[in-house]
Order: sequence, then C-alpha cells, then structure tokens
Amino acid sequence: MSEKWDLSKLFKNDNDPKIENRKEDVRKAIEKFRVKWASRDDYLNDPKILREALDDFELLMRHHGVEGGIVFYFSLRSSQEQENPNVKAKFSQALEFARKMENEIRFFNLKIGKIPLEVQKKMLTDKGLDRYKHYLERCFSQAKYILSEKEENILSLKADVAYTNWVDMVQQFLSSEEREVFGEDGKKTIKNFSEIDNLLKSNDKKVRDSAANAFNDILLKNINVAEHELNAVLKNKKIDDELRKLPRPDASRHIDDDLDSSVVDTLAEAVASRFESVKRLYALKAKLLKVKSFTYPERNVLYLAGSSEKKYPYPEALSLVRKVFSSLDKEFAEILDNFIKNGQIDAFPGKGKRDGAFCSDDLVTMPTYVLLNHIDSLRDVIVIAHEMGHAVNSELMKKQHSLNFGTLLSTAEVASTFMEDFVVQEVEKEADDEMRLEIMMRRLQDDVSTIFRQIACYRFEQEIHEEFRKKGYLSKEEIGKIFSKHMTSYLGENASGCENWWVYWRHIRTYFYNYSYASGLLISKSLQNEVKKDPKYIEKVKEFLRAGTSASPKEIFLKMGIDISKRDFWFKGLDEFDGNVKEAENLAKRLRKI
Repeated sequence: MSEKWDLSKLFKNDNDPKIENRKEDVRKAIEKFRVKWASRDDYLNDPKILREALDDFELLMRHHGVEGGIVFYFSLRSSQEQENPNVKAKFSQALEFARKMENEIRFFNLKIGKIPLEVQKKMLTDKGLDRYKHYLERCFSQAKYILSEKEENILSLKADVAYTNWVDMVQQFLSSEEREVFGEDGKKTIKNFSEIDNLLKSNDKKVRDSAANAFNDILLKNINVAEHELNAVLKNKKIDDELRKLPRPDASRHIDDDLDSSVVDTLAEAVASRFESVKRLYALKAKLLKVKSFTYPERNVLYLAGSSEKKYPYPEALSLVRKVFSSLDKEFAEILDNFIKNGQIDAFPGKGKRDGAFCSDDLVTMPTYVLLNHIDSLRDVIVIAHEMGHAVNSELMKKQHSLNFGTLLSTAEVASTFMEDFVVQEVEKEADDEMRLEIMMRRLQDDVSTIFRQIACYRFEQEIHEEFRKKGYLSKEEIGKIFSKHMTSYLGENASGCENWWVYWRHIRTYFYNYSYASGLLISKSLQNEVKKDPKYIEKVKEFLRAGTSASPKEIFLKMGIDISKRDFWFKGLDEFDGNVKEAENLAKRLRKI
C-alpha cells in the first residue's frame, strides 16, 4: 500500500527534461490554435465552423491546457516541501508561463462572448452544438462583464502586485510567528502559528487560554499591516468591478458559480433566520463542559465522553471508509482502491509538508491527488471520507469533455460532505451512548462551522465591501467592529474576543467564497436523506457527480427533483440541524449529563 504520492505520471522529478519539453509542446499547441482562429470571425456566425473551433479548443484543453500540468506538479511539490526554495522558484516560473499562455488564447472566449444576441440564440438551438450548449451559455453570460482582450491581459498581469502579493505577505508574516505556550503535556514550549491554532481546541483550559493569548498577540502584532492589506484587496475589487460594471460586489462570484444572485440571497437569509439554533447548541455544550459560556477562541472546543479517544490507524481508517463507499456504490470503493494502489494519496505529516488536507486535479487526462496528515484520530477518518468524496467527484467527471470538466464553488462541497456524513453515521452505529453523544456534538459543531459560520462571514464580507465603497478606507477598528457584529449574530455572547480575528481568515480575501460551504452541505444533506429513503437514489447522485459544468447547478438539481431556488429547500437541512440538537439534548438528559 503506497502512502506517498507517485508523481511520476506527471514528471519524474523537479529537474525532469520533460518539463521544458512540455512547455514547448504547450507553446506550439497554443500557437497553432491561435494561428488558425485568432484572425477569423467566420466561426462567430456559422454553427458548423463554431463546432470545429470548439472541438479544437476542447482538444487543446484536454491535452495541454495553458500549462501542461507543470503548475499542477509544482503546486503538489510545494505542498510536500513548503520551504524548498528551488520548488518555490520553479512553481513561480510555471505560474508566469501559464499566465502568458492564458493571455495568448484569451481572445477565443472573448470573441465568442461578444456574438450578437440574435446569433447567440441560433447557436444555442443548433443540434450540432448540443455538446457545448452550456459552455456557450456560460460564455454568453460572463461576456456581459468582460473587457477587451488587451484590458483583460492587463488585469491578469497586474493581479500579483495588486492582490496576490498583498495576501501572501500577511499569510507569510503570520506563519513565521512563534510563541511560548503551554502544550498538552502541561509544559511550556515554543509553537508556530498553525500549532497554536490547533491548541485552541484543547480540552485543557490552561492550554487553550495560553494558546488564545499567544494567538491574539500574533494578530495584534500584524494588525496594522493587515489593515493596509485588506484595504488594498477591497480597492482592487472595487476597481475591477467598476471597470466591468458589475451590479454588486459579490456578482462576479455568483456568475462564476453559475448561480443567480437571488439563489444565494435566499440561502443566506434562510441560514441567518436560524442563527438562534447555534446559540441553543452552545448552551448545551456549555452545560456538558460545565462552563458558563465560551470566548470566541474557544468556540471549537469539543465535548469528550471521558474515555480516551479511539485511535484509527491509517489502514483501519481506509477500511472503514471503503466499507461505507462500497455500501453506497461499488464504483466509489473501486476509485478509493485505485488511489491507494497508484500512489495518489500522501497520507502522513512530514517536515515541511503543508498542514490540513485537500484533493487536487488539473487536466481531464491527468491523475487526481489527495493530501492528508493522518494522525489516527476520528477527525482523520472523516477527512479521508471528505477528500475522497472530492476525488470520486473528480474521477466521475472525467466522463465529461474537457470544457465541462470541473466543479463550481457553489456545489464543490456536496460530494465531500455527502461521503463524510455517511462515514460519521457508520462510526455512530458502533458507539455506545456516551460515545454517540460525543460524535453527535462533534458533528453538530462541524455543521455550525460549515453552515452558520460561513454565512455569517459571507454577510461580513458583503458589509465591508459596501462600507469600503462608501468611505474609501476602513480602519482596523471599523473592520473589527463589523466582524464582531456578524460573529455575534450567530454565536451571541460566545463571540467575545473576536474583533481581531479577521486578520488571519484568508477566505475573506478570496471574495465571497464562504457561502459555498453552506450550500454544499445543505444540498448534501438533502441527497443523503433521499438515499436513506431509497438506496437506488444513489444513481441520481452519481448523475450529479458526473455532470461537471454541463448544466447550471439549478438545472442539474431540478432534474433530480430538487429546487435550490426555493427557501423551503434550504429549511429542510436547517430543520435537520434543529432536530439533531434536540436529539443531543435528549441523549444528554438520558445520560444525566445535564
């Protein structure tokens, strides 16, 4: 069983001569495409010629893309060795190459997007273009806010200095910080920023108080530079939006996610209307932990049943996940088996390796890879299920052509949370009531983080963009006040001490990304319930997992009998959360814990 990535299907090593050869192949393929189509306009009027052009473009994206897997390879290598300067340099070079190649073919979608409205209708009803219908619909939709080729190239070239470098600067300042704190062994020790963050979840109050003080100290030290960084990010977004004449700050996110803004607004309003449910959960958790309330840094502290947490060594964890996958659908288990056999999972922590976990893919013709940091906890079992959910999604989507290969942020977390919850439910089956209460509380806490916290953050983002556009600059105090307002909206008194915690939250720099966690999990809960009622419904779920971007999320789910534009749909998942809180309360009472 391989426990490390085998990246040889991409390149043998960082100095593989094939890397430069691949660059030349990409350059030649893009030049060939550009020579054939850049100076032509006939494909903008004739469906048959447009089909030929799209077929050429699909093959280019299938086999080469804009970077031939070079950026993909070095992004994976960067995750293995974050401090390797040679890997950093090659990654930077690869990104620069990809950006230049992307600019070379930018003309194609721009010209398609500018096809006159009456001709667009002809293209969308032509049978010969059925294969690319939704791809064209997205091009036409996005084109309303796209500038000229030269202007788009300029915006692309200035992205690093106007945005990326600012964000990376603050993140690197934070990651380089160290403080002396109490460890789990009760002894003082030096920990880095990421390690201190992990200690905030400790059940030892002395440890988490020490970690919270250190964490706050680091945020306070870097808050002045973060103030300037966030204002630069807000300014950059305002400039781009004004140039594109976008109607609202989050519109570009919704367009990219292939969703009407009204759908996201309905989701946000539905979740916000149930913020009181979170306060009820925290009241239960306070009783279980025998404390009056929590501070913001303590919000993720877990209730433990009292016995030491069961360990799940990697082979046992894989076996458990495989059992669940197989019970849902044999193909899911086969995909997991192939990932293990083919070295597509990097399993354990290592010096210089990135924290956390992810699933990453690139071209439709290239393998997908999963990164883990397995340390034998229940959380690690859930992480395997989560990331392999993404991996199953990726593998099933490879049945699509390259222009429909990919997931939208609005639905990216559906597959992962779908698998994750079924694995948690399997663990619950084997647990006694004491452990079942612990698992239920853990799952409810995860739901809070995924649904309610993300919508609170989304609404915070909406307000800071709005306020920045009124005032032109926001002080750290103003940002902190707005952040505190929105964290308090769902946490109540448990948000105490949060005013500086916007400093490190990278997602708020990614522009309105956070709502997708909530939409993904609530859609996932709906699909889970359908499968529980009828196991054959898994075929419908697989239709979604295979769909990629072949239709809008709304259209895909309507075919499955789900209407995500309706407020009542979102309330089904929220009602389930309420029911689970009540079940946990009843179990705690039965066990005489409260």
